[in-house]
Amino acid sequence: MRSPRIAVSAAVLGALALPLVGATSASAAPPQAPTSAPTSRACDRPGPWAVHTKAVTIRSTASAKSTAVGVLYQGHHFTVGKTSGNWHYITDKSTGVKGWVSGSYVYRDVYMCLA
Repeated sequence: MRSPRIAVSAAVLGALALPLVGATSASAAPPQAPTSAPTSRACDRPGPWAVHTKAVTIRSTASAKSTAVGVLYQGHHFTVGKTSGNWHYITDKSTGVKGWVSGSYVYRDVYMCLA
C-alpha cells in the first residue's frame, strides 16, 4: 500500500518542480520598464477601518482600565486619528464620540488588485 503512494507523490512533486526548472532559463532577459507607471490605484491604498467583533468599548485613555466613553458597533463608520502601541484614537462618525479602542478589535481593510 505504501509503494503506490510514494510513487504518486514523487510523480506529483516532479511535475510541480518541472515549471520551476524551465522558468529559470526563460528569465534571462530583463523586463521592459513601462513608459508611464500608474500614479495610484484604489487597490494599492488601505481601505476604511472596520470593527472585528460585535462591539468595542471606546475608552478615555489608551488603557483597558480607563473609563468607557462609548461603544463602537460593527458597521459603524469611524476614522483613526493616531495610534499608540496597539491602541487607536478614533472618532465614531455615527455618534461623534472620540476615544481610544484596542487594535485587537479593529482592523484596516485592504483592497486587492487582480490586474
